[in-house]
Amino acid sequence: MDVSHSYLSLLLIRKLGSGFALSEEEMQAIRDLPVHTMVLEPNQDIVRIGDCPLHSFLVLEGFAGSYKLTSVGDRQIMALHIPGDIPDLQSLYLKRIDCSIVSITPCTIGFFQIEDLRHICKRFPRISTAFWRETLVDASILREWVVNIGRRDAYTRIAHLLCEFLVRLQAVGLVQNGTFHFPITQANLADATGISAVHMSRALKALRKNGLIQNRRMHLAVPDLERLKEAGEFDPHYLHLEGNAAAGFFCADQSKATTASNGSRANASRGC
Repeated sequence: MDVSHSYLSLLLIRKLGSGFALSEEEMQAIRDLPVHTMVLEPNQDIVRIGDCPLHSFLVLEGFAGSYKLTSVGDRQIMALHIPGDIPDLQSLYLKRIDCSIVSITPCTIGFFQIEDLRHICKRFPRISTAFWRETLVDASILREWVVNIGRRDAYTRIAHLLCEFLVRLQAVGLVQNGTFHFPITQANLADATGISAVHMSRALKALRKNGLIQNRRMHLAVPDLERLKEAGEFDPHYLHLEGNAAAGFFCADQSKATTASNGSRANASRGC
């Protein structure tokens, strides 16, 4: 699996530029960052809880997950990471990693020296701000996952998770006509939603039966996104996808709903 340095730079620039436009000098500094890539098989730990890493990494291809284990070995996946994500940005500010991060599927990872990232943050404060923004967005997603696991039933949980995955993948151009590559196993989905494999199988079967999802050779199709959003109680604002086409679609949809519910022009004109 050959991933060019230019592709890695493009992903990182797109990620950090999601909140505001980077200058040419800032983008060139990102392109100049030394990096090395590694290809991983599924279920390989990238970092382990308690590590004091000297590198931070960007997911280039495939999916990864942050997790913790209980004393009896039960696993809770607390985040799923897609291409363009930087799962361990806390390493810039915290000495030790407080969770493990694993390759959920075959992955290509790009590693940066943490000292190189700290240096670029000192030179370009707006890049530092962009990194900080990413950590805040990660925290926002984690808060939504707490609600999902703590207060929604199995059917609603998995519908919500699939909505989130579709929107995040759409934001990085990995969704075509409502269909995206989805090689994640039911066991991993169960660990991400805090339910048993049996309940996960039943929930997915019910979603298929109701026409909300379709499986196509390690791909997932969503024929009616509005119905899936309703089933998952999904509101995309916690993803903070400002300036993204996907976020714009959902913000526009939310504005219509707000206008219809209260007839207020003030609410309709308020920014997403």
